[in-house]
Amino acid sequence: MSQKTTLGVIIGNRGFFPTHLCEAGRKTVLQVLADEGFDVVVLDEKASPAGSVESLAEARMCGDLFNKHRDKIDGILVTLPNFGDERAIANSIRFSGLDVPVLVHAFNDDAKRMTIADRRDSFCGKMSACNNLRQYGIKFSLTDLHTVDPTSDAFKADLRRFRSICQVVKGLRKARIGAIGARPGAFNTVRYSEKLLEQSGITVETLDLSEVLGWANNMSASDKEVKSKTERIKAYTDTKGVPDESLDKMARLGVAIDRWAKDRELDATAVQCWTSLEEFYGVVPCTLMSMMSNSLMASACETDVAGTVGMYALQCASGQPSALLDWNNNFGTDPDKAVVFHCSNLPKSVFAEQKMDYQEIIAGTVGKENTYGTIVGRMKSGAFTFCRVSTDDLNGCVMAYVGEGEVTNDVLNTFGGFGVVKVPRLQDLLHFVCENGFEHHVAFNLSQTADAVYEAMEKYLGWSVYRHV
Repeated sequence: MSQKTTLGVIIGNRGFFPTHLCEAGRKTVLQVLADEGFDVVVLDEKASPAGSVESLAEARMCGDLFNKHRDKIDGILVTLPNFGDERAIANSIRFSGLDVPVLVHAFNDDAKRMTIADRRDSFCGKMSACNNLRQYGIKFSLTDLHTVDPTSDAFKADLRRFRSICQVVKGLRKARIGAIGARPGAFNTVRYSEKLLEQSGITVETLDLSEVLGWANNMSASDKEVKSKTERIKAYTDTKGVPDESLDKMARLGVAIDRWAKDRELDATAVQCWTSLEEFYGVVPCTLMSMMSNSLMASACETDVAGTVGMYALQCASGQPSALLDWNNNFGTDPDKAVVFHCSNLPKSVFAEQKMDYQEIIAGTVGKENTYGTIVGRMKSGAFTFCRVSTDDLNGCVMAYVGEGEVTNDVLNTFGGFGVVKVPRLQDLLHFVCENGFEHHVAFNLSQTADAVYEAMEKYLGWSVYRHV
């Protein structure tokens, strides 16, 4: 799913370099951005030479323009068709008052056109621009190559990564997470600090489980919203063999959660499960959570709010649904392979095949008839990104790790939602997880966005992040 991103564009200029380079560079960069699906805010080419910034007055105009559109600008692209004036670039950003990711790009010189009429010196100017941004305390990102042709695949890859960075920063700085029910007593591992998350802009709204169950019990199967939710559940997954009574309970619970999520303007949720819902209501919430995650409202079980944050970050980076999994089992003796698993509430988009079933683990405790609603099956093979967010209350910071691997085609006969994954240097990662007290849950997304998520969290949010390579 594509995400629309708006960039403020700063075209650097330095007067004793050829202005025609800025004119041509502007057209090229803006065309590439349009082709890649970006919206832009940029000085009109009549406001200054080629709409570039060099003087204090031009920097003021650019800053004021960006400030006027601050509610829509997700990031800033600084592009240098020639050396550029480093003060004007830094001042433009400072005057805008924006605190968004910044990407610095410099054009290539042509070794055959190095006379005063066509020489860029952007290679050198980029260093001066970055030096000043650092002096001003402005955080910034770099293209993979120091100078790069904006029409190249390399620069387009830079833009896509930067889009993901912008979306993660934008999403997390205003995220609203709903915590439905208390943390299960047996899950000390998912403790977290609301206050540390709030410092990064992540708000947690809480709801007692008794309230949502009360709302659900006050509905009937004949209610219009309940009937519609029942039909959506049946259209979402194979419900063969699932009692109608269980489907009705799921629908009523789903309507209650949907209403609350809309009222509280939530971006994601974390839901209590073990074992109150099964004992006192008679279903598991997994299908409802799977449907929410699949529609890009990430939902984690066991009231794992920090786990939801990881899911949401990956979703923002990729525009695709995330899942929450357990690092659960070894797979034979291959040190780089493991079994990932949940009971499960995985979004159906991550499955090779799936259906609704009952929750085998706790059926023996509360009865099979009270545990319908899991989404079970084998996960798709392919590349994925993993991420875990946690609050380090002892050191007063948010910490995380992120990396990439692949879901394999290895055969496994088990229950729940599962897959076999291969991660390079997995044993090193597992040592890191244990030594640093991370949870056994990990967010999962069928994308390759680890670099963007890492940079967004570590550079722009100021979290302590480990990038597993």
